[in-house]
Amino acid sequence: MDHTPVVRPARPEDLPRLVELVHEHIAYEKSAPRPPGLAARLGPRLFAEDARAWVLLAEDPDGRVVGYAACSAEFTFWDARHYLHMDCLYLAEEARGHGLGAALMEGVAALARERGLEEVQWQTPDWNEGAIRFYDRLGARGLAKRRYSLPVPPAAVGVAAATG
Repeated sequence: MDHTPVVRPARPEDLPRLVELVHEHIAYEKSAPRPPGLAARLGPRLFAEDARAWVLLAEDPDGRVVGYAACSAEFTFWDARHYLHMDCLYLAEEARGHGLGAALMEGVAALARERGLEEVQWQTPDWNEGAIRFYDRLGARGLAKRRYSLPVPPAAVGVAAATG
């Protein structure tokens, strides 16, 4: 690939391809499948006028969408400021090694600047050595933390009425 990488904001018509890439990413990370209807849940959150989540897409020389970076603004209590959280960065296997990852990261940094945010934070699985080398080459600093997830079941009907 000998061309300038193209990174652009996602548009509503990109949603089907974006969902394909998300499912590829989920499989790559050996994560559990997600419930159906991802496009229906993502669309309103990404393309509403007051959206708080943004997606940048990477295109190959043929104009095919081959990667994405998904971000949202978050708040760090210790620093008392907002930052850009990059929840996902993924490139299809055939698109790796051609500068698109670096271009996506430049786009993410530009998105942070546009929103007045001074920092981008993200995580990657500790087994993903290729991503770790990539982020280290960019000059990113790895932080030793473990991410947890706690499902919150809906309140029982009687309990919700009693507390509401």
